[in-house]
Amino acid sequence: MRKYLFSFLLSAIFSLVACQNSTPESKPAPAADSSSPSAATNNANPSTPTQSVAKIVAFGDSLTAGFGLSPQQSYPALLQQRLKADGFDYEVVNAGISGDTSAGGVRRIDWSLEGNVKFFILELGANDILRMQPVAQMKKNLSDIIKQAQAKGATVLLAGMESPTNAGADYRQAVHQAYTDLAREHQVAFIPFFLEGVAGIDTLNQADRIHPNPEGTKIVADTVYQYLRPLLEKEKLSVGK
Repeated sequence: MRKYLFSFLLSAIFSLVACQNSTPESKPAPAADSSSPSAATNNANPSTPTQSVAKIVAFGDSLTAGFGLSPQQSYPALLQQRLKADGFDYEVVNAGISGDTSAGGVRRIDWSLEGNVKFFILELGANDILRMQPVAQMKKNLSDIIKQAQAKGATVLLAGMESPTNAGADYRQAVHQAYTDLAREHQVAFIPFFLEGVAGIDTLNQADRIHPNPEGTKIVADTVYQYLRPLLEKEKLSVGK
């Protein structure tokens, strides 16, 4: 699967950086023309958890925000449907911001953990990788986010990413190892590749060949749920004791 990912990212890297690098990193940039209705929806401030219902926070960049999709087509919205169908009583909060980096995630993590957050799905790093940011700094940022989520009592599910071929073998290996090490060091559940079964497949991606289309997003939601459901079952058993 990774060979498709590498080909996919290599062809799209320059367009992604161009669309997401239009504002300083301290202000996460939209990944599309903000004049379009879909962009205005996808780049609005993410939802803030409230205190009442137990929350699952989907924390990430445009892949979580649902760039190019309606709110109902984003993976967090699809995840909410699956939870309801299977009898899990959680509210899924879409805390995705298009163009966000691991550093941006550190800056906004506190308010994303407000409320009764039980599970925290961390999908960040793709923009760091495409900008060839130092892997050690990305790893530290992600580590800080995980620590803060765990300190709030949330169970973390980490989503792994990969690097494009033009980054060089050493950088690619460092990125791959960083996510694996984070999962091991913090003892968190781990999705090896967030875009498994979607990356590099034209029929499952939008015209930019980066962001999943509605069909691709269904696969992403299935992948996330595959790793999330055992955590939900474990929590359910724990509460029932």
